[in-house]
Amino acid sequence: MTRRRLTGVVLVATVVVIGGVACSSGSSPDAAAPATPEVFGPAGYRGLTLGMAKDAALAGGKLATAPTSTLDGCADFSYTGGPAPDPVRMKAEADAETKAKELNKKADELQADPEPKPGASAEESAKAAEKSAADTRLFADAAQASADLAGKREERDKAFVAAGGASFGKDGLRELAAPPGAKTAEGVGAGSSPAELKAAYDAKGLKAGDNGRFQMPVDGKPGWVFEFTVNGDKVGSVSMIDPKAKCS
Repeated sequence: MTRRRLTGVVLVATVVVIGGVACSSGSSPDAAAPATPEVFGPAGYRGLTLGMAKDAALAGGKLATAPTSTLDGCADFSYTGGPAPDPVRMKAEADAETKAKELNKKADELQADPEPKPGASAEESAKAAEKSAADTRLFADAAQASADLAGKREERDKAFVAAGGASFGKDGLRELAAPPGAKTAEGVGAGSSPAELKAAYDAKGLKAGDNGRFQMPVDGKPGWVFEFTVNGDKVGSVSMIDPKAKCS
């Protein structure tokens, strides 16, 4: 009895091993192969194509449903799973935009209607001086409001390209930014070195711009440019932009 039980155990174990080998050898080698990363390039990214309409882009399900910024009339959207809208930041942007518009409108009206020359009397001269001081304050406030708005734009742009997403103007997609980890066909992405960037694109018309930005034409997409930001010794972000696109 003991020998039969031992033999039975060995036989069962043998069947299990053979079955495991048979199952392994029958699996497809492609099933375990990692998916090829999607290229960020002229064909677009995640089903989003350059210039496509906002409604069509949102219907594809690759973008969040609510914008992260509507400053200047442009609507910026994160990729699905990306940063959620920040109500505090969006309100600060809206307030800065409203203030700048109101103050600059008053300053423009004042420039179009110059103040009259002061009268001869002391009272008239005092009133003219008081108005001149008020006008000077208005121009200073308008200039400061414009500077504050420019700061909000810079903060928005940095956040947008760092996370990646799609920005829409009145005629459709105006900018597509690569998320962290995405790369161009030549293997350039956030984290690449400036040397790698230049080696890949110097021969394709890469030009240095201001504020650490490098641009070059997007193949087959007239009017569109690649834009690479360089922070120190690394590429900080990659995007494709239509510089002539209007927000509103």
